[in-house]
Amino acid sequence: MELAYQEAEQDPWAGRKQIAGVGGLDLAYVEVAGSEPPLLLVHGFTDTSRSFSLLAPHLSGRRLIMPDLRGHGASQAGDGYRIADFAEDIAGLIRSLRLDRPVVVGHSLGGMVSMMLAARHPELIGGLVIVASTLKPDFGRDHQLTDRVAALRDPISPADPFYDWWHACQPGVPQAFLAGLAKDASAIPAARWRAILEEVRRADLTAVGRAVQAQALIIAGVRDPLFGAVHQRALAQALVGSRLVWAQDCGHNPHWEDPVSIADAILEMMPGLGGQSPQQ
Repeated sequence: MELAYQEAEQDPWAGRKQIAGVGGLDLAYVEVAGSEPPLLLVHGFTDTSRSFSLLAPHLSGRRLIMPDLRGHGASQAGDGYRIADFAEDIAGLIRSLRLDRPVVVGHSLGGMVSMMLAARHPELIGGLVIVASTLKPDFGRDHQLTDRVAALRDPISPADPFYDWWHACQPGVPQAFLAGLAKDASAIPAARWRAILEEVRRADLTAVGRAVQAQALIIAGVRDPLFGAVHQRALAQALVGSRLVWAQDCGHNPHWEDPVSIADAILEMMPGLGGQSPQQ
């Protein structure tokens, strides 16, 4: 029954998006009504708000805001793709929607953006959840991701075998969801893939992480091929007072592979931030 729901949820996802004007850009987002404080969920590189469509049903009762980052999905592209550019967009969205110190959940690139947001605008957020992310990607010129993105050519096909590698995850993730992700990512021009990846590749957020004062939960996939144990230990050391949780049998996308456990870990954190879990 749950799988059928998840499959059916994918087709209308794009139609649920609303638009907010932020710093001269139109940013798209999906909102789910619920209790405060809200959760603001920030997706990873080439994903969209759809990335959280499997997780959202398990956060039932909580207000959710799920934006498309600039240059992704239905959001406008803008002129720059630095981590700071994405972070300022999210700060503007928080102000535009008058969100009261949301807990920011960031996956991969979204985790980097969330840490930059927390360091620059501590007054805007109530806590951080960093999922499968890093302070310093350290992708060399010969890294598999760099090589594969360099080989992409427009128009990118959603059926490109590249996605079997890029969206690799444990069995059981709905195929309609993965197909939706591939369709969303293929709408991004190859030149934009490369421009964003170059900014991510060069990023070093070590000082940013040390400046974060918000309470933080780090969720890491035991089998993450991009950001493994070394990255996670560096994150935990930089984010003072953070808690590191390992998602067993998960790779780079724990919120797709085990959304129930990831939702439980997030909601467990909420009471400590002044919130109340929806079940209480």
